[in-house]
Amino acid sequence: MRNYFIAISLLLSLHLFAQTPTPESLGLRHLQTIYQNDTVDILIKSKKGDELKPKPVFLFIQGSLPKPLIIVYDTTHAYQVFPFKLDSMLEKYHVAIIGKPYIPLVVNQNELTKTNYVDPATKEFPAAYTKRNYPGYYVQRDKVVIRFLQKQSWVTKNKFVVAGHSEGSTVAAKLASISKEVTQLIYLSGNPFGRILSMIEESRSKETNANMLAENNFTYWERVVDSPNDMNDKGDTHKATYDFSFPSIEYLKRLSIPVLVAYGTKDYCSPYNDLLRVEMMRSKKNNFTFKAYIGLEHNFFPLDKNGMPDYDIYNWDKIGEDIYQWLISQ
Repeated sequence: MRNYFIAISLLLSLHLFAQTPTPESLGLRHLQTIYQNDTVDILIKSKKGDELKPKPVFLFIQGSLPKPLIIVYDTTHAYQVFPFKLDSMLEKYHVAIIGKPYIPLVVNQNELTKTNYVDPATKEFPAAYTKRNYPGYYVQRDKVVIRFLQKQSWVTKNKFVVAGHSEGSTVAAKLASISKEVTQLIYLSGNPFGRILSMIEESRSKETNANMLAENNFTYWERVVDSPNDMNDKGDTHKATYDFSFPSIEYLKRLSIPVLVAYGTKDYCSPYNDLLRVEMMRSKKNNFTFKAYIGLEHNFFPLDKNGMPDYDIYNWDKIGEDIYQWLISQ
């Protein structure tokens, strides 16, 4: 259970506490700002004693689904949603993460459904979250957050790093393409040709002649493109699928800032990242660095002999150190 929970939620830090934890009790600062009348939760992790020391910000953008930033696992433990150990990063950066819209900041694990927060009354994803769950909302919100953070006295103005994983990579890429404040981009486990192709690729890996799963994806995509702005679905709406399926290569190829693209070669996105690399080489885009992790899947776990993720081998700390080493080389 614990390995499953860590794997799905990308949970890093374990803390003991006597009462319900708060961000402060976990060594975090909790800031809030407003975007379109919505309260935006921001958690900041700083090196102890350096909270007010001017440093650039490293902003990590979450992947998909309504996951709280702090999850209380049992009566003695809580987890923070950061994917890798921050010790090295905190030497030079304040690390930030933004909560999902209308998802509580601190949630007990037993209130979650498959690690996701659901409305207690409907048992579905909160309607207010679903209404805002598309890249345009996240990008403009995060742009506001960047400006808010850069007004803080402890944030330097000459550098602002943005990293995104999975769904977050699409948000990060588009954000970097429209925000002059972003100076480096880390694009992790993204599909530069859009979400729908990842869905199809996953189905192709599992289908048989008797169960042609990818055909269901094409049928679904046909419905999506017929009503791309429909937001009536209770999970991912047509708008979310359509907008996240816009090829983020269109954002990436506009960039002149340093970009690190990292992915596992067993990820369904892997062929499209290889194609991105080929195209960036063809275009002589020398600002791109590619790092392929051999044999790892979407969340950087290796696969066992049955082709399932081996959750006992946690590689995110290595990913984080590689990101840090790349940043200091710039």
